[in-house]
Amino acid sequence: MSAPEEMTLKVIAHIRTAFPTKFGIPRQSGLVDSLRGEVIFTPEYRNADAVRGLEDFSHIWLVWQFSGAVRDSWSPTVRPPRLGGNTRMGVFATRSPFRPNPLGLSSVQLEAIEHRPDVGPVLIVRGADLMDGTPIYDIKPYIPYADCHPDAAAGFTAQTQFHHLTMVCDAGLWARVPADQQAALQGVLENDPRPSYQHDPERVYGMEFGGLEVHFKVDGEVLTVTGIDRR
Repeated sequence: MSAPEEMTLKVIAHIRTAFPTKFGIPRQSGLVDSLRGEVIFTPEYRNADAVRGLEDFSHIWLVWQFSGAVRDSWSPTVRPPRLGGNTRMGVFATRSPFRPNPLGLSSVQLEAIEHRPDVGPVLIVRGADLMDGTPIYDIKPYIPYADCHPDAAAGFTAQTQFHHLTMVCDAGLWARVPADQQAALQGVLENDPRPSYQHDPERVYGMEFGGLEVHFKVDGEVLTVTGIDRR
C-alpha cells in the first residue's frame, strides 16, 4: 500500500519567548545563546514519562510551524533577506518560512526540565529563534556524533554568518531593561534585526522584546538605541 499524500500533525507544545512579533527574532537558532524560552506541552502530552531520559541531553531539536507566515501557495524561489532581498534562491536551498509545508527546525540548548503541578513538564531552553506561542510538532534529542558536521559547506550563508553590529546605549536608558534580559537583548541587537536591504541611517526601527518597546538606528556597523519603554 502506498503512503498517503497528506498527513495530519498534532501540536504537542507551544513555546514562550520574549518575541510577540516576528521582527527582531534571530536569523537562526543558537545565535543568541542567552535567549530563554519555555516549551509548555499541550494537555494531552503533559506526561512526565514522555521526557524521561531527555535530561541527559544538552541540546534538542524542535520541529515547529511558521505560524506567522502561513500561505495558501508557494514559490519555487525566494529572496533571502541576508542577500539583500533581490537575489533569488531555490526555496529548498534556504530556511525561508514560505515553503510548501511551513515547518521550521531549530537546535536549542536544553537548560533544565521543570515539573510544574499546573502544566506538567516544562523544557527550559536557550538560543531559540521562535516567536512567542509558536506551535511545536515534535522534540528530538540532538546527537553530536550524528548531527554535527564541522566540515559541512555553508552555501551562500558563508558570506553572511559573521555580520555583527556594535550596540551603543545610554546607561540610564539601558537600566530600563531588567538585568536578566540585558544579555539577550544586546545579543539580538548586535546580530542586526533589520532586513539586509535597509540601510537608511536616519530610519528609526522599533521592536518588541520581553514586554519592552525598543527603538534604534543603525549607521554603518553601529546600532544606537534611541528609546526603551515598557509596553
